Amino acid sequence: MARIAFILLCHKDPKAVVAQAQRLTAMGDYISIHFDARARPEQFEEIRAALKDNPSVAFAARRIKCGWGEWSLVEATLQAVMAAVEKFPRATHFYMLSGDCMAIKSAEYAHAFLDAEDVDYIESFDFFESDWIKTGMKGDRLHYRHFFNERRHKLLFYANHGLQKRLGLRREVPQDIRVMIGSQWWCLRRRTIEWILDFVRARPDVVRFFRTTWIPDETFFQTLVPHLVPDAEIRRRTLTFLMFTDYGMPVTFYNDHYDLLLSQDYLFARKISPGATELKQRLGELFVSSESTFQISNEGRSLFEFLAGRGRIGRRFSPRFWETESTLGRERELMIVVCKKWHVAKRILDRIRTVTGLPCIEYLFNEESCPLPDLGGIQATIEKRTRHRRSLMRMLFDYYDSNRLVICLDPSSIDLMRDFYADRSTTKMLEVECSFSKPFLIGHAKRVRLAGDRTPPDTLDALLPTIRSDFVYESDQIRDSGFAHVYRLQEEGSVDDNLLALARFLDIPENRAREIAETGYLFVD
Repeated sequence: MARIAFILLCHKDPKAVVAQAQRLTAMGDYISIHFDARARPEQFEEIRAALKDNPSVAFAARRIKCGWGEWSLVEATLQAVMAAVEKFPRATHFYMLSGDCMAIKSAEYAHAFLDAEDVDYIESFDFFESDWIKTGMKGDRLHYRHFFNERRHKLLFYANHGLQKRLGLRREVPQDIRVMIGSQWWCLRRRTIEWILDFVRARPDVVRFFRTTWIPDETFFQTLVPHLVPDAEIRRRTLTFLMFTDYGMPVTFYNDHYDLLLSQDYLFARKISPGATELKQRLGELFVSSESTFQISNEGRSLFEFLAGRGRIGRRFSPRFWETESTLGRERELMIVVCKKWHVAKRILDRIRTVTGLPCIEYLFNEESCPLPDLGGIQATIEKRTRHRRSLMRMLFDYYDSNRLVICLDPSSIDLMRDFYADRSTTKMLEVECSFSKPFLIGHAKRVRLAGDRTPPDTLDALLPTIRSDFVYESDQIRDSGFAHVYRLQEEGSVDDNLLALARFLDIPENRAREIAETGYLFVD
């Protein structure tokens, strides 16, 4: 059975460190602690005194003064790893943690998970070819020597960097090493750890290289593991659930995130708020329990992106459009059917096509699989369609040899609507107002991956009002935009009211509009 040696790097809150160590060793596992040498000596002595009688606890032989982005973090990790290898010969896995991490599964589940596959878990992506680094310094992290901490000595850091560039002191990566990058929160097998320690002793040149790279805790282990271990024995993922905001700051979890955390396909989570005492207590009790079955829905990241993204639409970031292409044509008429229930809109389009003969295209800017003619590749992806939307629409008018065209848009596509209404062509809109039942809202959440088949009912109940509110917000945006020629087809409306809206929208006689409005199955879910 798997026995885990947790590698804990910490720098504050001795009581929390002691509690974490006692909790993690309660089920037969081990822990090796490195407490930052920058912390007050009495804090470290408090930890040692509280844990001195626990045989499953080890301490790094040498404490390092750690700084963010420095080699010191890797050195501290190696010190803790060496202590764990020496003291815990029965440890099968070594799991990197911080003081802000907590288990989100039971120890029993974690052991079974690690026993299931004889592999290492570490994010490891090509440093130069991947897009793991989103902003800031990239190649210069490696190609120049960094002797100063960017956070504590910013002027010296950039002066040293600039001087090396001016003097042409660029260095190359060791020839037999392919530098990789990823999260520092890994879980490695004992054999892999021993190979890494052997490599460190045998290759001082590689160690020297990483000593002066910037943020080596994201590259050192991530480079050595695929260098030493067959690719088939590596799972390029972390077992610690963590997310970052748009500003590069870790997302913090609080008391009301318990059910969400348990449903993620991870063993630990980072980072837990220091004040989330209820969450800590519940997770601590879970870790020592015999619970071995968890409903994994894994919707955490998509939920966060959804909820964070709501603040961006007209409230935090202005809409951006990079295309100012020429008009669709003053003589042309674009008719947009806007509906949140795509199946309803598609039925309406089918009836419009049958009754009027007008060319109709479904959700071409929302649905990748929307059938479109071959237009030389511009239609290949949603990204291309959106980027070159006016060119695409002109080509579609030409392809169908018509000055009138009907398309569908999701109500969230407000920027596309504004762009088309700003054109010299005539633009009309038919907003289809539907009722949204709870089953539909649940289905929608699953379709857009905000939820899964195993999402807990409590999470769904909390999510559905937000989704319903978003639907209302999207409709309000359309009304507040002041678009001309907007007509509304209502699920609860009468046939007479709906046929008038259709007649004006399509500019057809009322008797033909009635053929569409009287279709009995339009709004069936």
